[in-house]
Amino acid sequence: MKIEEVKTYVVGNPPPHFGGLYWVFLKLTTNNGIPGFGEAYSIPFHPRVAAQMIEDVCDRYVIGADPFKIERLWRVVYSSGYTQRSGPSIMGVLSAIETACWDIVGKALNKPVYELLGGQVHEKLRSYTYLYPTEGEVEDVHNQADVYSDPDLAAERASEYVQQGFTAVKFDPVGPYSAFDPRQLSLEALDRAEQFVKRIREAVGTKADLLFGTHGQMTASSAVRLAKRLEPYDPLWFEEPVPPENVDEMARVARSTSIPIATGERLASKYEFAHVLNKQAASILQPALGRSGGILEGKKIAALAEAHYAQIAPHLYCGPIEGAANIQLGTCSPNFLIQESIQTWGGFHAEILKSPIQWQDGYIIPPTEPGIGVELNEDVAAQHPYHGDKLHLEMVDQPVY
Repeated sequence: MKIEEVKTYVVGNPPPHFGGLYWVFLKLTTNNGIPGFGEAYSIPFHPRVAAQMIEDVCDRYVIGADPFKIERLWRVVYSSGYTQRSGPSIMGVLSAIETACWDIVGKALNKPVYELLGGQVHEKLRSYTYLYPTEGEVEDVHNQADVYSDPDLAAERASEYVQQGFTAVKFDPVGPYSAFDPRQLSLEALDRAEQFVKRIREAVGTKADLLFGTHGQMTASSAVRLAKRLEPYDPLWFEEPVPPENVDEMARVARSTSIPIATGERLASKYEFAHVLNKQAASILQPALGRSGGILEGKKIAALAEAHYAQIAPHLYCGPIEGAANIQLGTCSPNFLIQESIQTWGGFHAEILKSPIQWQDGYIIPPTEPGIGVELNEDVAAQHPYHGDKLHLEMVDQPVY
C-alpha cells in the first residue's frame, strides 16, 4: 500500500467562528482507494500558504510512502531541511500528515486508532467548553461580547452549560493577549479576573470545575499575584500563566500556588513537553494534536506525563478532525483528565463531518468506526472556502493594561 494522492481544504468557518476563522484539512488517499484525513492547527501563515506548505512536504516525502511506516515518515519530515527541531510551522504540517496516516491504517485494519495504541481505557471522555456568547449577543466571537467582560453574564452562561451536563467550564477574563506580553496586570484587571471566578463559583457551586484560561499575558510575578486571588475559589487549573518560551518562569508560578498549572497548546513535540515536565512547570498537559506532532506523538507525550504523575487535557480550538484525533488519544490514555469541546460539537463542527462527534451529558462517546472515527464531508468543505485575509489567531499590536 502506498500514498498516491494529496488534497487540501482551507475551509471558512461561518459566524460566530467558534473554533477559529478557518480550518486547514488534509486528505491522503492510497493506491487502493483508502482515504485518511488530518488537520493542521494554527500555522502562523495565511491558511492558503499553510495548505501549500502541506502539499510541498507531501510531494517531497509522502507521495509513494507506506502509510503504515508512520514512525519512519515522521522522522523524515521532522528532520527535513537539516533542522531536526520542532516549530509551529513544520509541526502543524507533520501533525496533519501523521493523523491522516493513522486514519488510513485504522481503516485498513478495520479498527479505531485507539485500539492500535493500547486499546480502550475510557468508555466516555469528560469534556468542557469555553463560555461562548449566544447568537443574540454577538455574531463573531472575535468581537467583544458581554460574556467576556460581564462576570454576572458569564456566571449565568456557566450555569446554562452545567444544566446541559458539563462538569467544567473555561473562561479567560484577563483580557486580550498582546505582541508585547508578558505584562504586569493592573489592579483593575486583577479585580475583574477575581470577580469572574467568584461569580461563576457562586453560580455553579461544586457542580463544575472552573478552568481559568489565560494565554501567557502575564509576567511570573503578576501571575503569582493573580493566583493568590484565585486560590480561595479552587480552580482546577491556571492555564499558560506566562508565555511558553521561558519554562523556568512558569515553574516559578507553579511553585507559588496550590492551583495546578496547565499548558501545552503552543508546544510542539515530545521534546518541548519533556522540558516542561522536567522543570515541574505544569501538571496538566494540553497538546493540540494538530500542532504537537499527531496521534502517536501525543501518545508519547501522554506517556511522559504519566511517568511524572501528570495528566493530559487535549486542547481544541480548531476543527473537528483535530478533535477526533484528540478523542482517539484520550480514549487510550490512562492519565486522560478532560477534553476541550466546542460547546456540544454541533453547528458547523457537525455539518463539516459526514457523521457528528457524539456528545452526551457532559461526555464524549468514543467512536467505534475505524480510523479516527469521522469522515470529512468534502462537499460541505468545498462549499465553504476561506476567502479572508486574517490569520486564525492574531496578536494585537499594543499592550493592554
